[in-house]
Amino acid sequence: MKFLESNPAGQSPQVLRRRRAALQGGVARFALVWALASALAAVLFVPSLSAQSPIAYTVLLSSPEQHLVQVQIDLPPGPTTRELQLPVWNALYQVRDFSQFVDWVRAKDRSGKPLAVRKLNNSLWQIDAAQDGASVEYQIYVDSPGPFGAQLNTHHAFLNLAQVLVYPVDARNAPVALLFSNLPSQWRAAMPLSPPDFKFHADNYDQLVDSPVEIGQFQELKFDEAGAHFRVIIDADPTDYDADKIIASLHKIVAAATSWMNDRPFDTYTFFYHFPRGPAGGGMEHTYSTAIEINAGSIKQSLYPFNAVTAHEFFHLWNVKRIRPQTLEPIDYTKANYTRALWFSEGVTSTAEGIIQLRAGLIDEKQYLNNLAGEITELERRPAHLTQSAEDSSLDAWLEGFSYYRRPDRSVSYYNKGNLLGIMLDLAVRDASHGHACLRDVMQWMNANYAKKHRFFDDSNGVREAAEAVSHADLGWFFTKYVSGTEEIPWNDFLRSAGLRVDSVVTTVPDPGFVASRNFDGPMSVVAVTAGSEAERAGLRVGDTVTELQGKPAGEDSAQQLARLSAGDTVVLKVRARRGRERELKWKVTGREEIVYEVKDLDQITPEQRARRAAWLKGEAETAAQEAPAQ
Repeated sequence: MKFLESNPAGQSPQVLRRRRAALQGGVARFALVWALASALAAVLFVPSLSAQSPIAYTVLLSSPEQHLVQVQIDLPPGPTTRELQLPVWNALYQVRDFSQFVDWVRAKDRSGKPLAVRKLNNSLWQIDAAQDGASVEYQIYVDSPGPFGAQLNTHHAFLNLAQVLVYPVDARNAPVALLFSNLPSQWRAAMPLSPPDFKFHADNYDQLVDSPVEIGQFQELKFDEAGAHFRVIIDADPTDYDADKIIASLHKIVAAATSWMNDRPFDTYTFFYHFPRGPAGGGMEHTYSTAIEINAGSIKQSLYPFNAVTAHEFFHLWNVKRIRPQTLEPIDYTKANYTRALWFSEGVTSTAEGIIQLRAGLIDEKQYLNNLAGEITELERRPAHLTQSAEDSSLDAWLEGFSYYRRPDRSVSYYNKGNLLGIMLDLAVRDASHGHACLRDVMQWMNANYAKKHRFFDDSNGVREAAEAVSHADLGWFFTKYVSGTEEIPWNDFLRSAGLRVDSVVTTVPDPGFVASRNFDGPMSVVAVTAGSEAERAGLRVGDTVTELQGKPAGEDSAQQLARLSAGDTVVLKVRARRGRERELKWKVTGREEIVYEVKDLDQITPEQRARRAAWLKGEAETAAQEAPAQ
């Protein structure tokens, strides 16, 4: 067999020889698995009364050291011509074109005769003469770490399957069977689907790829809460986390969230956690699971990052996975999917995240109000809050991979502004209903009238419909001014009813001379460097990738590390220019005057304001909060 291979990285002949040997060994092993899979397919392809015959996938983890996966898909008899699509996006609102990692695609009929494979575009293949069924195989490179990726290495495999598995365009809704093979003997597999271990079944492709899989020597914890069973799959060094504390937090988060929604739309749920010692951060929601990655060092210092991201991702099982905007349905894997509703689907999930932590006793009123002040400060410091609406920020989510777009004068975050809009909408609903309704009622109304009726909501109009239904008031002004519009949010007008005000304070803050941000699971990149600053003189440039900050891998807590510096401190960065070598830069932090916002008590607080605040912090309407002790 002849191997055609490229050498884009200028690898040495020795490396190429090792790769060639790995490929040859993988193909030899794959031939054996192909035979076994064909036997499985023979069983699966017995004539069925279902509308569509099942599709059988075999995933061979052939070369972990080379990050190579081989896939076989067995197509049942059907049309003469079949088209196979590999999604161009998954998990993130970014087109990532996973086909860039596909090395080759081959096909044969049931007798073993090769079939013609024609590439129609960079992620769509056509198979001819497939009327009697066909077996298609391909090889794909998977080494994208994190909850949004697909990775195979000698340590483990974690797969978002939409990044690995093609689907027959004419049979996306067909039932599927998935078999993993060629794993090290000590490895296990965990997936929200059943049966467990290495053979899985799903009703269709969408259900299959909404179920991430962890394969390796992970630790599995279990607990029951709110009438359901929970699996906790952890890939990390056991010395880097306290299992008892993690389970204790999960009990509280699950109980708080399910009681707030008065709903539990599942019997089993799986938490996947990665705690690497290097750069990490982020979470990805799924219908019956979530995948979360947090730096090991940060959770040793505090469980707050763990609690916050877990509360957020767990609440997504309602908001996004079940309470879902019409504009994201049905999912189109071939192009960007646009919606104006991410301010609600993501941002208001952050609002719920705070409420869940309060109800669970994981944060107190002081910490909640400090977080609120920080969110207000973040929005007000971005000049783009006067030019980009929350809806437009949602539409522009597909631009977040570009560093210029993330500049403060170009965009606002639908997470940040959406969170604030959720808090203000909560207060607006309370005011309009004289305390009889709140954000909880909005979410429960949407759950009852959309999710449970298998309907999707009409973006911001659907949220407005729910808010007006529970408050019995016209809230069009709120959505016109602050959701689709860019008017300044009058914080004091909203917070006054809870006995609070927002003060602006001029303070001297450390100025490192640059702005950097992370693109979800991507690296931290420099998006702006202050002209004439010490950072510029040290050689920092826009577009540089920050790999280390103060001797620690750059990650989700790097912004907090910078904020803790004081004027006169030395900042130490390791950065890498595009296609350049890593270099270390040092310079002194200067100070600058800046406005920060604080949330404080009013000078005089009425009993009504105290009652409103108490209910607000519980996430309940005033009447419900007053009746709670009697229950």
